[in-house]
Amino acid sequence: MSTDPIEPLGRITPFLWFDSRAEEAAHFYASIFPDSRVDRVIRYGKAGPGPEGSVMTVDFRLQGQRFVALNGGPIYSFTPAVSFVVNCQTQEEIDKYWDELAVGGSHQPCGWLTDKYGLSWQIVPTILADLMARDDEGAARTTEAMLRMGKLMIADLRQAYESAG
Repeated sequence: MSTDPIEPLGRITPFLWFDSRAEEAAHFYASIFPDSRVDRVIRYGKAGPGPEGSVMTVDFRLQGQRFVALNGGPIYSFTPAVSFVVNCQTQEEIDKYWDELAVGGSHQPCGWLTDKYGLSWQIVPTILADLMARDDEGAARTTEAMLRMGKLMIADLRQAYESAG
C-alpha cells in the first residue's frame, strides 16, 4: 500500500459505503481477485466526523477497476439493488469466486451471493448470456435451469439448453 499520491480517480468510480469495515473489506476483495490491491487509506483528522485516526476512505482496485470505500457509519447499508457481476470463463473460476466471496455471507438463487459485508455479487459464466439470448426453446430451458440453481453450473446450463424438451 502506497502513501504516494495516486492518479486521479476515473470518470466513474464505484463508491461503497460501509459502517466501519471499509479497510478490512478492501483487503478481503483484493485478496480474491488477480490484479487487485489497496492503493491508499485516508484517516479522519481532528475535524472528524469520525474518530481521529480511524479509517475514513480506502482507495483500492479489483482487476484494475478503481473503487473507493468509506467508513460512513450505520446510516446506509447495501441492498441487492446494486451488485457486481463477475464474468467467469470456466467452472473453476465460478467455484473459486463463489466459495471465497461467500465466506461469512450467504448464497442466493441464480448465481447471486451476499458477502460478509452485505455486498451482492453475481458469479456468472460468460456462456449464460449467449444461451439465454437465443430465440429458441433451449434458451427457455436454460433460463428455467438457472432459476433453480444457487451456484451456476456450466455443464447443467449447457445440458438444459441441449436437452430435447
